Amino acid sequence: MVRLAALLLALFAAAPAGAACRQALALGLDVSGSVDSFEYRLQIEGLANALGHPDVQAALLAMPSAPVSLAVYEWSGPEDQRLLQDWIAVTDEQVLEQIRARLRGTIRGPGDPSTALGAAMQQGLALLAQKDACWKRTLDISGDGKSNTGRHPREFKPLAEQAAITINGLVIGTETMNAADQRQLEIADLWAFYKVYVITGPDAFIETAIGFQDFENAMVRKLKRELEGQLFSQAAQ
Repeated sequence: MVRLAALLLALFAAAPAGAACRQALALGLDVSGSVDSFEYRLQIEGLANALGHPDVQAALLAMPSAPVSLAVYEWSGPEDQRLLQDWIAVTDEQVLEQIRARLRGTIRGPGDPSTALGAAMQQGLALLAQKDACWKRTLDISGDGKSNTGRHPREFKPLAEQAAITINGLVIGTETMNAADQRQLEIADLWAFYKVYVITGPDAFIETAIGFQDFENAMVRKLKRELEGQLFSQAAQ
């Protein structure tokens, strides 16, 4: 904690005047047909709770002079992406609570049951194109299955690389498997798909949730790594 405090003090002193934001973070949530109504709520509530976790909140609010900008959307088929939270600068606890309340008030709408991961990436990149003044731009894609419709994710990974956008993944395994070994194999297969076709960037990574019940914990781990990583990387410059 002492080291982190010292780093934050250094960041405050070095922050460029008038910086738009230190990081733009777009979160894409999978709401395809494999996600039932109970799992949908676990995902929405899990994200809301994760944003209120003390460590995540501290990282989000660590630099008031250069706040994180946050956007949240959900995705399923090629033409089905819905913006749940448009870009907002997380400047204080009140704004963060506003975002969490908005998420908790979200009701699932109709949508294509297929899994268009490429279109989800395209939507996230389009959102992040609006935030080119931020020091770093990060796209998070959560999903419980491989792409099975629309344009393939491989088409959008190079576009992210060209735009210097980091893409991280959160893969969600099934909870209702007959054998733990089989479940691990399926998670490993999905992890490999994300590794090859989805994530990109020098510090890109994949977090794993063992079922939607574990989504909140996995999201906390992922947000801490992304947000604290950005703080440390700025302190090192």
